[in-house]
Amino acid sequence: MILGLYNYWVVVVLMMIGLYIVIAHGNLIKKIVGLNIFQTSVFILYISIAKVEGGTAPILIDGVIQYSNPLPHVLILTAIVVGIATTALGLALTVRIKEAYGSIEEDEIQAKDNKEC
Repeated sequence: MILGLYNYWVVVVLMMIGLYIVIAHGNLIKKIVGLNIFQTSVFILYISIAKVEGGTAPILIDGVIQYSNPLPHVLILTAIVVGIATTALGLALTVRIKEAYGSIEEDEIQAKDNKEC
C-alpha cells in the first residue's frame, strides 16, 4: 500500500525540502530555488491526481469508455509558464537588490536598511 502511494511521498518530501530552503536560508537566490522546488511538488501533485488508471486521452475512439480529464494538465502548463515568469521577476529583483545594497543576503540587507533609518 505504501509503495502504491510513492508519488505522494515524493510530493511531500519535495514540499518539505522547498519549504525548509525558503525558511532556513537568507540568500535570496536560494529562496527562489526553494520556491521553485516547492512549486514543482505542487505540479507533481496535480498531475498525480489527474491520472485515471486505465483512462486514455479524451479522443473519441470506438470501444473506449474511460477517459482522463485533460484540464489539470492544461492548468499545470499554464502554472509552469507563470512560474517561469515569476522566477524571472524574482531574479531581476535580486539583481536590483544586489546593485542597491551590494549583497543578496537577507540579514545584510536588513542591517543596511535599518542603519539608514
